[in-house]
Amino acid sequence: MADRNLSIVSGSGRHRSVAEEPVTSVLPKGDIPYDADHEFTADEEVLAALGYKSEFKREFSLWTTFSVSFAVLGLLPSFASTLYYGMGYAGTAGMTWGWLIAMVGIQSVASSMAELCSSMPTSGGLYYAASALAPPGWGPLAAWITGWSNWFAQVTGAPSVNYGTAAMILAAASINNPDYTPQNYQIFLVTVLIMLIHGCMASVPTKWIAQINSAGSTFNIFALIVVIILIPAGTNREDRGLPKFSSSSDVWGTIYAGIDFPPGVSILMSFVGVIWTMSGYDSPFHLSEECSNANVASPRAIFLTSATGGTFGWFLQLVVAYTVVDIDAALNDPIGQPYAAYLTQVLPLRMVNAVLALTIIAGFFMGQGCMIAASRVTFAYARDGCFPLSKYWSRVNKYTLTPVNAVWYNNVIGIITLLLIFGGELTVGALFSIGGIAAFVAFTTPIFIKTAFVGRNFKPGPWNLGRASPIIGSIASAFVALMIPILCLPSSTGSDLTPATMNWTCLVYGGPMFGVLIWWLVSARKWFKGPRVNIQHRAFQEGDGSFDEKAVNGDGGSESGSQEQSKSLSP
Repeated sequence: MADRNLSIVSGSGRHRSVAEEPVTSVLPKGDIPYDADHEFTADEEVLAALGYKSEFKREFSLWTTFSVSFAVLGLLPSFASTLYYGMGYAGTAGMTWGWLIAMVGIQSVASSMAELCSSMPTSGGLYYAASALAPPGWGPLAAWITGWSNWFAQVTGAPSVNYGTAAMILAAASINNPDYTPQNYQIFLVTVLIMLIHGCMASVPTKWIAQINSAGSTFNIFALIVVIILIPAGTNREDRGLPKFSSSSDVWGTIYAGIDFPPGVSILMSFVGVIWTMSGYDSPFHLSEECSNANVASPRAIFLTSATGGTFGWFLQLVVAYTVVDIDAALNDPIGQPYAAYLTQVLPLRMVNAVLALTIIAGFFMGQGCMIAASRVTFAYARDGCFPLSKYWSRVNKYTLTPVNAVWYNNVIGIITLLLIFGGELTVGALFSIGGIAAFVAFTTPIFIKTAFVGRNFKPGPWNLGRASPIIGSIASAFVALMIPILCLPSSTGSDLTPATMNWTCLVYGGPMFGVLIWWLVSARKWFKGPRVNIQHRAFQEGDGSFDEKAVNGDGGSESGSQEQSKSLSP
């Protein structure tokens, strides 16, 4: 991948036109962003070419951006929270070769997203990309669907992670005091407490956030490596009269009959654990306005997060697959947390407590990363008027220079979604499926548009996939099209299908999305025009070659940008 394109450096004192920047913009090709009182840096000029002024301090580097993203990925706590689905649907086969198959599709999505990020490094991310790439007249609708789906994924991220962390905290208490059984209201209260702590932590200045997440990511990597080594080294399976590890033929060849579907479908349904675990790699996209050298560092962080997470995640899956003693017992243990129950099968009590402590701390940092990423998404969408009372949620705090209002807006909504806890394990499980489906719809909509409609007219940034781009984009789109209906299937069929065993994802995600589409048809299509540029620019008048200054306040949104797509995407 090429380093920063020299054409974006404004050392000459002349601001480059959109056509000269390595960006795909909603602005027409001849527009030249300008600010009479400010000399743009290279990052500011790229963002200006996308139609936005810089509002954050750029204090994230490649490492700190990767740190936030890896913290959001949170391999260890994510695995712990979704073990019920990954192991419970297809057993060890789904955890071994099933993970590898899923990662082919997931890495394709991540690579295509990284390419988009290099071309459009803005907090709006996928939402902006969908608008900029859509065929003429379709930009606002593409942005509306992508934006809302991505927001649903983001706003349920922190609650689902913190629910898993709270469940592990109470499971640890139950393991050490067998007379204690966690109750739903206790899990709810502990989760709310964690949400409030994270809200406060996400409201501090960017520099502090970067330092906190750097420490969190370092701890996540440390904890993951320790657990991968500790479990096989410390397992006490031999004390139970078992071999230290299960045979490879059993691990790779046994598909656990955990659901009422054929084995092939069971494997696909087990991907919910992989998909949810690996759904945090979009964070660098949303943090790109706070990252230096954004159109190189941010896409690299996306690619590295997915590749590193997929590799280490598979190692963790192998460790558990080769050491688990009784899948049924782990899934149905009264403590209500399959990961904690699994640990009691293979480790002495002291080691169980140590591993749970590492996982809980890692989960805490993961929830914090989710809160930060979600607030940036909310800020970007509120900046374009997507929400009721958007003017409040799009405000940047003058003391911390962070979107504090957006943080607490998400926090309140997240706490409301936690009421699903009182519906039982399968009901609250909808939070995890929503995270997978909503994120995938948002991730893949602009990728599909680019692959199917834009093709070679796409203007890549300095980080790109070259000739492999359409192939990888096609694989990503096909994988998501396959997985969306799979993730909505219930675990039971026929007379065994009851409200308690129903997969409520289609309702919990489909209901709000249906409401959003109705809103579009009734009202939003009349006023929502996609990304609103908020920086002055000059429109090049092709008739006489002169420049005409004007300020754009949102009327030149994505619809007009889409109408200019043939111009703005030309080489």
